[in-house]
Amino acid sequence: MRLNYRRAWAHIRLNPRTARRASAANQNIAPPTRRRHDLGVLSGFRSPTVTRLAPYVVGVPGRIGVPKWASKEIFTRILFLLAGFLTLSPIVSSGTALIMGFLFAFALGNPYLELTQRWTPTLLQVSVVGLGATMNLITIGVVGVHGLLYTAVGILVTLAVGFALHRLFRTDHAISILLAAGTAICGGSAIAAVAPAIQAKDHQVSVSLATVFILNAVALFLFPWIGHMAGFDQIQFGLWSALAIHDTSSVVGAGMQYGTKALEIATTVKLARALWIVPVVFVVGAIWVRKFGKSGQVTARKPWFILGFLLMAALITWMPGLTPAGHVISEASQRTFVLSLFLIGSGIGRTTLKSIGPGPLIHGLALWVVIASASFLAISMKWVNL
Repeated sequence: MRLNYRRAWAHIRLNPRTARRASAANQNIAPPTRRRHDLGVLSGFRSPTVTRLAPYVVGVPGRIGVPKWASKEIFTRILFLLAGFLTLSPIVSSGTALIMGFLFAFALGNPYLELTQRWTPTLLQVSVVGLGATMNLITIGVVGVHGLLYTAVGILVTLAVGFALHRLFRTDHAISILLAAGTAICGGSAIAAVAPAIQAKDHQVSVSLATVFILNAVALFLFPWIGHMAGFDQIQFGLWSALAIHDTSSVVGAGMQYGTKALEIATTVKLARALWIVPVVFVVGAIWVRKFGKSGQVTARKPWFILGFLLMAALITWMPGLTPAGHVISEASQRTFVLSLFLIGSGIGRTTLKSIGPGPLIHGLALWVVIASASFLAISMKWVNL
């Protein structure tokens, strides 16, 4: 059987699977008779040497390629896991972890996006429970009671300002309500709780969440700098961050950067604020029905992690012998919290940024600036204190 250069080239151009099959078939070909001065395949004559090598040459296209373990997808997954483990070390701050996640998502994409979106809220809640291991229950009670009035007034003012900005910017009704609820209470958790009550669509929830997450990322870096420039002590800064930053994750992250006392005040006041999710969901749902005549699913997930936080603080307060163990739990919780910020940042990719239009972003930014400035002024003038 003759194998000329045209047939060899046709075999080489086959796809890898067909090439491998052709290689296996060619190995059963009997070697032709030997001729002196045979130029082989290139001259169109039979060559035993070239004929024996032809199966291997034909099989080259099927064998040459990037191994599976070196593919871009596998490389991205491994790099993502390494970056996540790095955030558990003390050398990575909360702000750095958030930026790492954002840059990773923007450059390579999050290879575990669905998984991180599903488990990040749980990791955040477990971390908050662990933070209670170094806090005194009596202090938490005093701070919570003092902050109750500020919280109620702040929520009402935020919702009113959000409605006024909706009339001014003429943004979507549902997005305006979601942004107001997220700014007033606790960011993404409030948005997720209020959305079913007003029958918000998926894109409305996504835009609201993306807007809040971006403002949270900015606050994590901006608030500590403003606090130091204004000369806020740790109590003042903890109170301000709890009143003006949307999400619990960024509140805790900013408090961690400012100091231990700031972390305690910020966490306590913010968790007391999160308890208002349930009544706000029912009020917003009733207003929505009255205005549009459409009733949604007026239910809200109970923030049980707050109860876990209080139980952890009570356990350490009433059993002082567990204080050393409490410090270990708190340190571990702070590191898992930093990991949570990395995962949150990895969810803000190019797709998320493209989904935000100028209207919702301007609305959310204007509402945030008004509330943050008002609370900053009230704390600076000693109108609000603990």
